[in-house]
Amino acid sequence: MTDLRTTYLGFELHSPLLASASPLTGDLDTLRQLEAAGAAAVVLPSLFEEQIEHEAMAVHGMLEMGAGSTPEAAGGFFPELDDYNTGPTSYLAHIEAARSLLGIPVIASLNGATPGGWVRYARQMADAGASAIELNLYRIATDPTVSGEQLEAQELEVVAATVEAVSVPVAVKLGPFYSSLPHFATRLLNVGARGVVLFNRFYQPDIDLNSRAVTPRLVLSHSDELRLPLRWIAILSGRLQGSLAGTTGVHTGTDAAKLLLAGADVVMLASALLRHGPEHLVAIERELRAWMEAHEYESVVQLRGSFRRDAVGDPDAYERANYMRTLTSYSSTYHR
Repeated sequence: MTDLRTTYLGFELHSPLLASASPLTGDLDTLRQLEAAGAAAVVLPSLFEEQIEHEAMAVHGMLEMGAGSTPEAAGGFFPELDDYNTGPTSYLAHIEAARSLLGIPVIASLNGATPGGWVRYARQMADAGASAIELNLYRIATDPTVSGEQLEAQELEVVAATVEAVSVPVAVKLGPFYSSLPHFATRLLNVGARGVVLFNRFYQPDIDLNSRAVTPRLVLSHSDELRLPLRWIAILSGRLQGSLAGTTGVHTGTDAAKLLLAGADVVMLASALLRHGPEHLVAIERELRAWMEAHEYESVVQLRGSFRRDAVGDPDAYERANYMRTLTSYSSTYHR
């Protein structure tokens, strides 16, 4: 029997297939289905600091409205606090419920906005029972007076403070837009992060030509998007002393096999599960096992990193030289 066991953030997992943060992991019934389908760990939906602050301010405004209007206001006039999410209470309760329900690691996800917010909410997540915390570095550089070095220093400060504040492992989910991704990833591990997740799919706004408004547009990933994390995991594998998780574009068992070959410790799925449901994990695992058996890989440990940059005969395949060959090859095909 093919051995799918792997390790991630220090956890011994029965499989490299994890359910990434999505609406599916925000529901207890679906979490149960994901575990039954073979998920080795789950990442809960992100807790956004702005959302918490907005909700807290909204409730504060409700309480202030008419506070001194009549003596009877002290009775039934005030809204019941139980009807409002005044902070991360519901999220923390979800962590507690998920931990009691599941037998696999439950990873909380945090998308903060201020240094204090990152630390405060991460500590609360750990106290609620999160097995680990995934920090989403989701900052868009828009100020031309702030350098990339300054932005990275701020993010490193946040990660270091968060790691110091909690006793559970911390992973950092990154976008691809760093001038030297290997250098920044190394610095993240140096300040205490236990692993990196590649990559965060940034929100891409659109313009509605009819309403002339900037509108959100959520598009689920497809397998072609796998190539970006595939390339960078292959480059980083063997160079970082921490866990590597690949996400974005994992829809099939062969997609998962490619990321593992590149050097990922685990692969994370969201869009494929949103399209096909939690039971799609069963098909992905079956296809991964079949591919491994057909190519005589007995375990994920044997498979992992076989095609990382330092292990292949042509390391340039992951770098600039391959870009020229790809364009030349396409041009020759087109003009036949």
